[in-house]
Amino acid sequence: MLCTRVTNANIVTMDPDRPTARELGIWRGRVVGLDEEVAALPARRVVDLDGATVLPGLIDSHVHLLWAGLKEATPSVAPCARVEDVLRAVADAVAAAPPGGWVDLAGYDQRPLGRHLTAAELDAVSDGRRVFIGHDSGHGGMVNSAILALLPPEATRGSDGFLAEETMSAALRLRPPRTQEALAAAVERAGLRCRAEGITACAEAGVGSGLFAHSPLEAAAFQHALESGRLPLRVQLMVAADALGPVDAAPEDRTSHALGLGLRTGFGDGRLSLGALKVFVDGGMMARTAALTTPYEGTDSLGRVQRTSRPLEEVIVAGHLAGWQLAVHAIGDRAVDIALSALEEAQRQRPRPQARHRIEHAGLVRPDQIPRFARVGATPVVQPSFLRYFGDDYATIMGEERSAWLYRGRSFRQHGVRLVGSSDRPVTEGAPLRAIQFMVERASSSGRIIGPDESLTVEEALRAYTVDAAYACHWEESAGSLTPGKRADLTVLGDDPRRVDPSRIGGIEVVTTFLEGMAGTEGTEGVAGTAGAGAGH
Repeated sequence: MLCTRVTNANIVTMDPDRPTARELGIWRGRVVGLDEEVAALPARRVVDLDGATVLPGLIDSHVHLLWAGLKEATPSVAPCARVEDVLRAVADAVAAAPPGGWVDLAGYDQRPLGRHLTAAELDAVSDGRRVFIGHDSGHGGMVNSAILALLPPEATRGSDGFLAEETMSAALRLRPPRTQEALAAAVERAGLRCRAEGITACAEAGVGSGLFAHSPLEAAAFQHALESGRLPLRVQLMVAADALGPVDAAPEDRTSHALGLGLRTGFGDGRLSLGALKVFVDGGMMARTAALTTPYEGTDSLGRVQRTSRPLEEVIVAGHLAGWQLAVHAIGDRAVDIALSALEEAQRQRPRPQARHRIEHAGLVRPDQIPRFARVGATPVVQPSFLRYFGDDYATIMGEERSAWLYRGRSFRQHGVRLVGSSDRPVTEGAPLRAIQFMVERASSSGRIIGPDESLTVEEALRAYTVDAAYACHWEESAGSLTPGKRADLTVLGDDPRRVDPSRIGGIEVVTTFLEGMAGTEGTEGVAGTAGAGAGH
């Protein structure tokens, strides 16, 4: 007997051997058959979807659940566009905070202000407290003098309160660590938001990273969320390279740095598992720290490469030799050069054709770099919504020629490179349907068309959040398509993205989601929602 039979549905399987169906059978959390294979079988429950469209559960391959959940509960200075309004928001947050210690705010972006704030301006509204305002990019923060005074002078030389990359990390290490309970609550908040937008699985992009420094026990917080029934979607944890420590392993194991007990990619199963090793090469375009080969338009700045205790190339090669899948953060084209060269050297030293190394973001990719992705087998994990919401700014700072190279789509596929979509939530709004719409239209929120030659078909864009996303996470045996034997993770939509005008894709209703056959609000394993319930970031 089936546990559930889904009937009267427009099922888009993403399986080329059987692309569509009307009925789907579920037994013990797995898809066991389609149409005539299950139509005559008895079922404990029959779900009539009244013609709704069913997709494989959508996968967000690069997200920050911890950061997103914490940000949602943190006072914000957004969307202030004047310095005095930002300072008023800071003063209000300081007045509302418990006495003494540290005050966190979110939502900082210097671009609408026309300049950065200064530490002195923050001091005037800080009431003697330590104040940190996180930059929306995650690659910087604004601090007051109370924090600057605690940092080594050489680290803050030339800074008037804005700290980027590793200097920001040093400041965040001064912040009291969050409790596991607070982190588990943040994971649940962000996870429920994802489910409401049609996401059933995601890759958390870097626990243990100094860039965020929420707690030294971040991975344990996910386990706590799982054990307390508050992990509402499937999660794969990327581990930040700076969370690894030196080890004296046997020489033939070729492992110089490892996670405790030598755990690496592939450990775990089901709801919570260990994924790639995250290595940061550069910063971000919003903070103007993405590393470029030619300067940002109108400046002499090339951005910056991360400063680390070991050379970045050495970190990447060592991770490969130790058996990790690599997820290399590289946004600017100079950073992409570094990432590709290191991956090429790693594969030369120890060929691992099934490693499935990833380049996270691949924000600015020159034409000559695309064939290198194909040769080394690297998967670009892009964020289409960056151009939807920030595209006007990014195109301006890159200039006419380079704007066509931003967050590419078609060029990768033409070279046989799998393309994976993601959100980088909470850097911007995370709804996958709106990202899919951008991949087809290539239009920013103002209507500006950016890189029209990189446009994808709707089917190709859907692959980036299903089949190819599952492949990038080593989940292709259990997710990505509605093939018998795979998990019954489903996203139910009010319309078929392939059959509506592309301009309507982002507004399609998310009716509900299924996780291993559990739908709607059946315990913590399902949550209903609509695409309109956006993250608001």
